[in-house]
Amino acid sequence: MTDPGTGTTEPQDSVPIAERDVAAPPAASRRTSLLVTLVLGGLTAVPPLSMDMYLPALPEVTEALHSPAATVQLTLTTCLAGMALGQMVVGPMSDKWGRRRPLLAGMVIYVIATALCALATDAELLIAFRLLQGLAGAAGIVIARAVVRDLYDGVAMARFFSTLMLISGVAPVVAPLIGGQILQVTDWRGVFVVLTVVGVLLTLLVWRRLHETLPPERRHSGGLGEALHTMRGLLADRAFSGYLIVGAFAFAALFAYISASPFVIQEIYGASPQTFSLLFGVNSVGLVLVGQVNGKVLVGRVSLDVVLGIGLGLITAAATVLLLMAGGVFGDVGLWPMAAGLFVLMSAMGLVMPSANTKALLRSGHAAGSASALLGTSTFLLGSVASPLVGIAGEHTAVPMAVVQLSCGVLALLSFLGMCRPWQRREETATGTGERTRL
Repeated sequence: MTDPGTGTTEPQDSVPIAERDVAAPPAASRRTSLLVTLVLGGLTAVPPLSMDMYLPALPEVTEALHSPAATVQLTLTTCLAGMALGQMVVGPMSDKWGRRRPLLAGMVIYVIATALCALATDAELLIAFRLLQGLAGAAGIVIARAVVRDLYDGVAMARFFSTLMLISGVAPVVAPLIGGQILQVTDWRGVFVVLTVVGVLLTLLVWRRLHETLPPERRHSGGLGEALHTMRGLLADRAFSGYLIVGAFAFAALFAYISASPFVIQEIYGASPQTFSLLFGVNSVGLVLVGQVNGKVLVGRVSLDVVLGIGLGLITAAATVLLLMAGGVFGDVGLWPMAAGLFVLMSAMGLVMPSANTKALLRSGHAAGSASALLGTSTFLLGSVASPLVGIAGEHTAVPMAVVQLSCGVLALLSFLGMCRPWQRREETATGTGERTRL
C-alpha cells in the first residue's frame, strides 16, 4: 500500500496568504511540515489547557467573586459542555465551508471569550464566558482531526494520530503545573491572560501556515438538514458507530481516573501532593510512550484491530485487578500495587485512542468534519457522565472508580466485538487517494 504521507509540498512560505484558502494538494502527494504538526497538536491541546490550567485557581476564584464553591464549579461544567456541543456545530460547518474559515472564526471567538473571562466581575458572567470559550475552543480539536483525515489515510493516519498524542497527551499534565506557577506571580485572572496569549499565537499560526485541506469539490452544499442526514448516515454504519463507542468508553475510563485519582491517591492511600503529582506524571508519560511505540513500531506491522483489541484487553484486565484490590480481596495492598494498576490502564490508552479514531475516520472520508464532531462530542459527553460517578460512595473507597473503569472497559470491548467485528476482513475504500486499504 502506498503511504499517503510520503509526498512533499512546496514550502508554505512561498505561498501568498490570499491563496491559502485554496485547497492544498491531495493526501497522496503531500505531507505536513513539523510546524503544521505542532499547530495541529496545539489545537488538540486547547481543551485540556483551558480546563486544567484553571484548576489550581478554583479556591481563589471562589473567594474573589464571593460565590459558593458549587457555583464556581459550574465554570468547569459549562466549559466542558461547550466543548462537547461546539464540535457538533463546527464539524458540519467545516464540511460545508472548508477547514480554515470555521477554524479561524472559532479561534478568534476563543481569544475574545478567554479575554472576557479574565475581566469577569461575578461568577455568573464567568460561567457565561466559559461556556462561550468551550464552544469556540471546540473548533480546534474537531477540525484538527478532520484535517488529519483530509491529509492521510490508513497506516499514515494512525501514525499521525500517535504523533499528536505526544503533544496533546502532555497538555493535561503540564497545565495544572503551569497554572500553579502563574498563581505564584499573579491572581486567577492571569491564567486567562496566558490562555489568551496562547490563543492569539495559535490563531496567527493557523492563518499564516495552515492550508485549506478540503477541496471545493469535496464540500457539502446543503444546510442543517444535510448535516443531520450525513450524521445519521454515519451512525447507521455499524462499524463506524462501534469504533465511536469504543473510543468514547475508553475516554470515559480515562476521565474516571482523572476525576478520582486525587482522592484515591491522597485521601485513601495517604500520598502527599508531591507523590500524587509524580504518579500522575508517570502515568501520563506511560500513555504518551505507548502511543509512540504504537505509531512508530506497531502501525503498519500489526493490524489496527489487533492493536485495539490488545489495548481494550489491557484496560479491562487492569480495571478488574484494581476492583479486586480496592474491594480488599487481596487484603490491604497499599499504594504501589494500585499505582501499578493505574499505570497499566493509562498506558493502554495509547493503543486504544489512536486506533479507534483512525478506524472510525477511515470510514468517513466523505464527511470528516461531521465524523470528527460525533467522535469528539461522544467522548466529552461520556466523560462528563463518568466523572461524578466515581465519587458516588464518597472519598473513602476506590471501589466506585474501579467499577466505572471496569464497566467502561467491558462495554468498549463488547462494542468492539459485537459492532466492529474485527475477525471479518473488510476492504475499505480510503477516500481521497482512491486506494484500497486493508487494516
